[in-house]
Amino acid sequence: MSDRYVRIKIQVEEMKCLGEDARKEGADSGERVPEGPPSAPSVAAAAGDASRAALACKHGVKSRSKLEKDVKNSRGKRASGTPVHGSVVTARVGKPLARLGLERTLHVRGTGRTLQGKLETNGDHVNSHPPKNNQEDGFKLARNKRPVTVDMSKAKTSLEALKLSIKQLKWKEFPQGRRAPCDIYWHGVSFHDNEKIVSGQVNKFPGMIEMLRKINLSRAVRTMQELFPEEYDFYPRSWILPEECQQFSTQIRMVKENDATMNPTFIVKPDSGSQGDGIYLIRDPSDLKLMAGSPVKQAVVQEYIQKPLLIDKLKFDIRLYVLLKSLEPLEIYIAKEGLTRFCTEPYQEPSQKNLSHVFMHLTNYSLNVHSGNFVHSDSQSTGSKRTLSSVLYRLAAKGVDIKKVWSDIIALVIKTAIAMVPELRVHYQADIPPGKSGPTCFQILGFDILLMKNLKPVLLEVNSNPSMRIEHEQEVATGVFEYVPSPVDEEVKVGVIRDTLRLVDPSRRKPSISQLRADRLERGEEIATEALEEGPLPSLCLKQVYPKYTKQFNYLRLVERIAALFIRFLGVTGNMRLGPTAFRTFIRTCKLSNSNFSMASADILYIDITRRWSGTMADSKEAGMGLQAFVEAFFHLAGRRFKSLPLREQVASLLELCEAQLESQTGVEERRSVSCSRAVPRPAKTQALSPGNPRLGSPAPLRRASSQEYRLHPGLAPRALRADVEN
Repeated sequence: MSDRYVRIKIQVEEMKCLGEDARKEGADSGERVPEGPPSAPSVAAAAGDASRAALACKHGVKSRSKLEKDVKNSRGKRASGTPVHGSVVTARVGKPLARLGLERTLHVRGTGRTLQGKLETNGDHVNSHPPKNNQEDGFKLARNKRPVTVDMSKAKTSLEALKLSIKQLKWKEFPQGRRAPCDIYWHGVSFHDNEKIVSGQVNKFPGMIEMLRKINLSRAVRTMQELFPEEYDFYPRSWILPEECQQFSTQIRMVKENDATMNPTFIVKPDSGSQGDGIYLIRDPSDLKLMAGSPVKQAVVQEYIQKPLLIDKLKFDIRLYVLLKSLEPLEIYIAKEGLTRFCTEPYQEPSQKNLSHVFMHLTNYSLNVHSGNFVHSDSQSTGSKRTLSSVLYRLAAKGVDIKKVWSDIIALVIKTAIAMVPELRVHYQADIPPGKSGPTCFQILGFDILLMKNLKPVLLEVNSNPSMRIEHEQEVATGVFEYVPSPVDEEVKVGVIRDTLRLVDPSRRKPSISQLRADRLERGEEIATEALEEGPLPSLCLKQVYPKYTKQFNYLRLVERIAALFIRFLGVTGNMRLGPTAFRTFIRTCKLSNSNFSMASADILYIDITRRWSGTMADSKEAGMGLQAFVEAFFHLAGRRFKSLPLREQVASLLELCEAQLESQTGVEERRSVSCSRAVPRPAKTQALSPGNPRLGSPAPLRRASSQEYRLHPGLAPRALRADVEN
C-alpha cells in the first residue's frame, strides 16, 4: 500500500466520519485552512490524527492496528525523504458544514492549487465552489502542461516574427532544431526543407510552390472559368508562353481589326519570378522579349488593369494573408488585417511613353523600396506601406460599401482555393500516402489583390512564401544600411503567425466523432475561438470562411471530384501520373466504353492528350498523364457522352455516372470478398492439380498471376480472387 493511497484513504474516512458527526450535532464552527503548504512533519502528524479519527468512527480494533502500522511506515518514509511536487494532498479538516453535504478545502502540495468541494454521503468528492477566477486557474493549469515545441531551424526570413509569436504563446523554441521530434516544424521555403519529419505539423504543403507558379495557377483558374465563367471573372484573361504565343498574337490582331480604337495593354510575368523580377508591360505581341536562338523562358501574359482604384493619386494593391489549415476537410481562414502597398509615382493610364515606369505601374514592395519617393512610416495610415484597415476606413468615409468589398474579397479567396486544391491533393497523396506515417500540414499564403475603380477585386497572384519579415533596410549613413523595425509589418505579420499557431495548437481539444457532420467545424470553431480568446492574448485575427460558407461555394468543387477519381486509379503509392493501363482500367471500371467509343479509341485519346501535355511540361521528367491532362480527357469524355448539355452539366453528369459505377462496384466486391472468405476449398481438385498437370503445379503461373494482380487497380483484386476460387 503506497503512501499516497494511505493518506488519501485516511482523509476520505475522516471526512465521512466528520460528516456523520456534523449531521448529528449541527456544528457550524471550524478551523481556517492554512494558506501555505505544510511541511513534511506536519503532514505526518495530520495523517496520524486523521487515522485515529477515522478508525474510531468506522473500523474495529483489528483494522486500526493494521492502518496504524501503515501510517507509521509511511511516516518514516516521508520524514526521511524530500517532498514530491504535486504528490501530497493535505487536509486541515474543519467543521463548517452545509445541509446538503460536507464542504472541504484541500491544498495540493507544491502546486499552490486549492481544491474546493463537498462530500456526498457515498464519499464522492464534487465541486461546490469553483475558484473565484476561472481564467487564472485555467492559465495555471496551461502553464503546468508540457509546452508546445517549435523547430525553427528552417524559418529563414520569418524568424523574428516567429520568435515574438512563440514568446507571446509561452511555447518553447528550438532555433537550431533538436533530435527529438517537435510538435511544429516551421519551414521557410517548402515542405521538403526537412526530409526526416515523420510526425507533428509542418507549415508547408507538398506541391504548393509548383501549384502557385504563375502558369499552373493560370491553368487551374482557366479550367474553372470553362465550367463557371461568371464565378471566376475576377482573374484577368491570360495566355501561356511560349506555347500560346501564336494564339495570343492572333487574338490581339483580331481585336484591333474589329475595333481600331482598342489599344489594350498587357503585362508579362515570368513563370517562376518573384518580387517583381522580370515583369514588363507591352502593347503589341511583337514587343514580347523572345530571344531567338536561346531557350524561351516560360511566362504568363495577362490583360493589364488600366483603371485601378487610386488613393492619393497612387495605385496600390492588397496583400491579404490566408491560412489553408487543412485539405481534407477543407479549412480556410482569412486574416482580418492585411497590408496595402503603394506605388511611388502618381498613376497615369499606360501609354507608349510610360510603359517602362515601374514605380507607377508595379506595386511590388521590393521594387518601390528603391524609389527615392518611398516613405517608411511608423503610422499605419500613411507612407508607402499601410494597413488594410486604414485604407478601408478612408473608403468608408467616402461612402464606399466596405461590407460589399470585403464580401467580394472573401468570395475571391474561397474560389481561388477551390481551384488550387485538386492539384494539391495529388501532391499530398504522393508525399504522404494514406497509411504512411508523416506530418500534417498547414500554410500561410499571400493573396495579391487589386481593387478596380468600380471596387471589383481582381486576383493578381498568390504567393506560396509571402514575406514575413518585420524589419526593413534603412540607410543610416552614405552607403551604410541596417535593419530597423517596421511597426506596420510587425502589427500585421506577428498576429497572423501567432494566431496560426493558436489554431494548429496540438493541445487543443479535438471535436468528438458525433460533431463530425457537415456543420461540425463551424460549431467547433466558435467554441475553440471563445476558449482561445480567454486571457491576455488578443482575439483571433483569423476568420474562418470555409467550411463556414460551404453552402454558397460547395457546388464549385467539381474538379476536386475529378481529382479524387484520378487519385483512385493511380494505383502505385507515391505516383502522380496515370499510365496507359491505369487509364484503360478507369474507362473499363466506370463503363465508359461502348459501340461509339471503344477501348482502342480510349488508347488513342490517352496518347494524343499525353503527347500534347508532355510538350507543355518542359521541366517534367515523369512520363504519363498528369491531373490537368486527365481533366482535359474527362471533359472530352463528358462532351461525347452528353452532347446536348452545357459543359458544366456534362461534367457533373459524367461524375455522377462514374461515382455510381464505383459505388456499385465496391458493393459487389465486398460481397464477393465475403463469399470468398466463406468458400470451402475442394480437396480433390486441389490435390489433382500438381500430379495431373505438372505445369499447373509449377510456381511460374502463380508468380505471373500475382504480378498481374499487383499491376491492376486494388479495387479489381477481389474479382480475380473470385475467379480463382470458382475455377
